[in-house]
Amino acid sequence: MTSIKSWLRHRSLFFTIFTLSIFTHKVLPGIAQTEIRNTARVGAENIPERPGGRLVESNPVTLRAGQAALEIIKTGDRAAAEPGDTVIYRLAIRNTGRVSARNLTVTDRLPLGLLFARRSIRGSIGNQTVQLALSSGDNRTVTISTPEELQPNQTLNVSYAVEVTPDAVRGTGRNLAQARAGNLISNQASHSLRIRGGIVSDCGTLVGRVFVDKNFDGEQQRNEPGVPNAVIYMDDGNRIMTDANGLFSLANVVSGYRSAALDLTSLPGYALAPNRYFIERNSQSRMVQLAPGSMARVNFGVTPAFSEDKR
Repeated sequence: MTSIKSWLRHRSLFFTIFTLSIFTHKVLPGIAQTEIRNTARVGAENIPERPGGRLVESNPVTLRAGQAALEIIKTGDRAAAEPGDTVIYRLAIRNTGRVSARNLTVTDRLPLGLLFARRSIRGSIGNQTVQLALSSGDNRTVTISTPEELQPNQTLNVSYAVEVTPDAVRGTGRNLAQARAGNLISNQASHSLRIRGGIVSDCGTLVGRVFVDKNFDGEQQRNEPGVPNAVIYMDDGNRIMTDANGLFSLANVVSGYRSAALDLTSLPGYALAPNRYFIERNSQSRMVQLAPGSMARVNFGVTPAFSEDKR
């Protein structure tokens, strides 16, 4: 009995250390290793001397840790837009891993000519609205972050609006988005927007009419009918013919000073009507200044021609 007490007294330090050496570890979501190997050491004065000291190593414990994995998808509410339009973009960031993702940040690079609307941004996880922090340095790189943890199989939905400016016609219309959580980086999601010129174009539209000008003022009145099948030649060689009402139009005309001439041979029995108010209109040719994206009007007034042998 005395020998047992003496043995316990000499080894009480070992049991105390062994009892207190129980630790709890937590695996962080942003950890890069998927396999963690852990060992422990304990020492005491009455342990026989060894090359490494009076230490005893435990058996190794291997822990296989899961990782968070991010996947991002980007969509837009339209495939084509023109200056003045508003486009709604939507981002879906999904955690496809087995642990939660923290410190989630989304970086979206907008193309040239798309202006970010800061007040339009919204975020949600499921049916719950989440708080989003926003930073935009050069108005083209938008960085979105949230303090919320994204649990496995959860999706963070982000939507925002951009305004298409006239500069967009010089850009590609393609933007890239990517999500990051610690050391984890998602795939790159892209969306291509086809930019149409709209009214902001290098070309213009030319409209006009050929009519019987009875009062010689150069403007068509209600009792002045249009002349069909009249031919007008443009300075670039385009040939235009009026419709049944004497009207004509020509789209996609290169801007600048353009001239049009009425072919009187296409109007047998008619001559050019004199203009009492504008001397420059007493000619069968007209010159107009056509601005990019604008419209210009060219009218021709004619009058019935009478020969000397007709009364």
